[in-house]
Amino acid sequence: MLTPSPPNSRGQRRPTSTRTSAKPLRAASPSRTRQVSTSDDLKALIAKRAYERHAEQGYRHGFALDDWLVAEREILSQVPPV
Repeated sequence: MLTPSPPNSRGQRRPTSTRTSAKPLRAASPSRTRQVSTSDDLKALIAKRAYERHAEQGYRHGFALDDWLVAEREILSQVPPV
């Protein structure tokens, strides 16, 4: 992830550039692909539900944490204890 450059003496930032790779991306072979863990699955479900709540609430600004925590509570309440 590129971070913005520090401001110059006049308080202006230099434009940031987008880096491109010289090598084309290749698909990983099936034997080298990472198994998705249960925690990754849960995070994806929570993120999806949090976004659904965000949409249901009219895309309110400043409530991302609230949406995430409620979604987390909803999703985790459906998971059986280990």
